[in-house]
Amino acid sequence: MLPSTILVVEDDLIIARGIEKRLKALGYRVAGPVATGEEAVRRAAELRPDMILMDINLGGGIDGVEAAALIRRRSDVPVVFLTAHSDDATLQRAKVTEPHGYVLKPYEDKDLFTAIEIGLYRHQINRRLRENERWLAATLDSIGDGVIATDERGHVRFMNPLAEHMTGWAQADAVGRDIREVFHIVGAKTRRPVTNPALEALATGEPTTLAPDTILIDRTGVERPIADSAAPIREVNDGITGSVLVFRDVSERCRLEENLRQAQRIEAIGMLAGGIAHDFNNILTVINGYGQLLLDVDLSEADRLDFVQNIVDAGKRAALLTQQIIAFSRKQILVPCVLSLNSVVRDIGAMIQRLIGENIEFVTDLAPDLGNTEADPTQIGQVLLNLAANARDAMPKGGRLAVVTSNVELDEKTIPQYADLKPGRYVLLSVTDTGCGMTDEVLGKVFEPFFTTKGVGQGAGLGLATVYGIVKQSGGHIEVSSRVGEGTTFRVFLALVDEPPAAAGNRDAQQAARGHETILLVEDEAAVRKMTSDVLRRNGYAVLEAADGLEAVAVAGEYAGPIHLVITDLIMPKMSGREVAEQLAHSKPGARILFMSGYTEDVVVREGVKTATVDFLGKPFTFADLTQKVREILDRPTGQ
Repeated sequence: MLPSTILVVEDDLIIARGIEKRLKALGYRVAGPVATGEEAVRRAAELRPDMILMDINLGGGIDGVEAAALIRRRSDVPVVFLTAHSDDATLQRAKVTEPHGYVLKPYEDKDLFTAIEIGLYRHQINRRLRENERWLAATLDSIGDGVIATDERGHVRFMNPLAEHMTGWAQADAVGRDIREVFHIVGAKTRRPVTNPALEALATGEPTTLAPDTILIDRTGVERPIADSAAPIREVNDGITGSVLVFRDVSERCRLEENLRQAQRIEAIGMLAGGIAHDFNNILTVINGYGQLLLDVDLSEADRLDFVQNIVDAGKRAALLTQQIIAFSRKQILVPCVLSLNSVVRDIGAMIQRLIGENIEFVTDLAPDLGNTEADPTQIGQVLLNLAANARDAMPKGGRLAVVTSNVELDEKTIPQYADLKPGRYVLLSVTDTGCGMTDEVLGKVFEPFFTTKGVGQGAGLGLATVYGIVKQSGGHIEVSSRVGEGTTFRVFLALVDEPPAAAGNRDAQQAARGHETILLVEDEAAVRKMTSDVLRRNGYAVLEAADGLEAVAVAGEYAGPIHLVITDLIMPKMSGREVAEQLAHSKPGARILFMSGYTEDVVVREGVKTATVDFLGKPFTFADLTQKVREILDRPTGQ
């Protein structure tokens, strides 16, 4: 190993020669001597010595302190000062240059050797530290994630360029600021601030990750979805001195995931088309076939009535299939009321028995003290029918179907099993079969729309998806357990309410009710308009017809008498049903409004029905549905 080279800077030539002699005796190579500060700066740049031994006080030109400062900036050569005495001001100036040591005159050889070796060692360590810092900075600058480091208080200490770009904060402006100010994150759905992972890592001493669906809002207000993780920075003694936050922009990932979901939806539509086409083709075959038979003039009255009944039944099946499509998407309008699940089970029990057939035993165990719940009785009936149909298909050789009701109370200990429920009292509906059961793979997909274990074209795969949609829209929870060869149990939880069941009306009386009032019917579909008009006229009403909203306003303006009720479709060309209602509210202020539609996504209708401020009739509807609703609205006291 070559000896270290020392550049001697001393304006006293005799002293300089003495220092040179001592250094050589200690085994060092000597460059110099140099007598001025300017010459020391120049020779340091040329020779690149391992160290400079320099007197603080140099005669003429710049002194040792100024020369050391220039050498430090330009050549990065360590300096050890020689001094016999200096004032405090000079020593304070010398400190700013960060010298690697001092040697006081007069000195012993061992003092000189110690100062030089310590200075060389410090310079070597500092150089390694700077190299490591440059390596670390280059690494952090080149990685594809943003990096922010904080101190133990959660204040920013470091940011790499990507972090600067994504937050909109330059490191110079961000250092010393609270991490929450620089790294501003909110929930994508709630828009509320979420816990900062860096602060959580400081508080817990453990690594942590960001909640899903988190948005980073940069300094200019630009938003981007991100994913991140944070970890505490620990000392050797395990004390926490800060945290490091690593995060990335997941916009592209979100876009790709959305593309995948879109592709899956397209595939699902294809699966749906096969099942729906199969079911509707069967229905249309019945309707078209019996319709053609009705054209036979030689039919007996009994056959004619039988054929008509078959057409009506097929129409009801078509309506039910449409309702299933709407139900699994959770877009149907519910008409909830306080009810007892026991009553629903009893009312629909006979229909369930016919549905499942004689080779399946149907039993019920209904809790006598069962509490009430608030739900749409028609939709809860559909839940039971769909679960019964699913059980029937699982027991082709027969078996047992049991429907059980009970009261349950979920507390803080049990509620984690049901992420979408809150602690409280619930009524539980259990439907259990002794069928073939399901594998774990099938069990994981059982509520997916369009998923079916049947062959292509043998079903739309909407039954259990419909059940799931109804239960979720009713504010409830549904779960399923199953074992291959042993059967399956579905459990439906609905919130218990402390109210008595709604009183049932006299359906027969409502069906028989007639009227004499004037009704304005607004419907752009000619066949639906004619059918609805014929039903109303047969029940005694005077009917004015309009094919669209503009015509409705004109008809109402020309009619001199009172219009008691306006029945209008919601979705029409030229003017929507809502706009018709707004127009007639001025010209016919006494007219009441009944909206009808087969499209239930209309926000005004959904919110209005929910708050009982809008009367609505969903398509398809029966004659009884229409006449009962009309009578209900017209008989309602003024102001309600």
